[in-house]
Amino acid sequence: MKYNGNNEKSKERVKIMRAFIGIDFEDNIKDEICSLQQQYREHAIRGRWKHRDNFHITLKFLREVSPKQKAMIDGIMVSICKNHKPFELKLAETGIFGGRGSIRVLWLGLGGDRDALFSLQNEIDLALELVGFQRESRKYSPHVTIGQDILFEEDFETVKQSIPIKQFKPLQVKSLYLFKSEQIQNKRVYTKVSQYDLR
Repeated sequence: MKYNGNNEKSKERVKIMRAFIGIDFEDNIKDEICSLQQQYREHAIRGRWKHRDNFHITLKFLREVSPKQKAMIDGIMVSICKNHKPFELKLAETGIFGGRGSIRVLWLGLGGDRDALFSLQNEIDLALELVGFQRESRKYSPHVTIGQDILFEEDFETVKQSIPIKQFKPLQVKSLYLFKSEQIQNKRVYTKVSQYDLR
């Protein structure tokens, strides 16, 4: 049978996925984020709002990952996570990344054991750079995105002051995940494909 390199490459491309490493939330925390998100939506003229299932904390965006690379990532992540203890984070106040004429990102900040989070993220960034995944050029700024491209009826600080401060339950970080990111029927869908438990 004649070898067809193009067909083999096509098969490989089908298996390639867009992926990132992140922290997921329990359902009760997602419900609390949804409740806060809804209060901001009531003050918005327009915006794109994150679906409940997509709330997460990104540790490393990987762009495209092949099956071979996934196997390497799994091995590296298992090795890293066994050297880190579970830790606690707290969802804190809301903030924004500005844009032209609208708010580019509306986010929730993070409190709690940020040192453990930064240490873990830095180790992942360094280890994956050695196998071909470029380090982030920007300083790591952990947050939870709850909305994008938002235009409020009033300026953000006025809206923020009108919404009661939310006291979230502590988030126990015991595992990290490799998420596959797909666009399905015009909706962004994140699916867990690997789990890495902390020590």
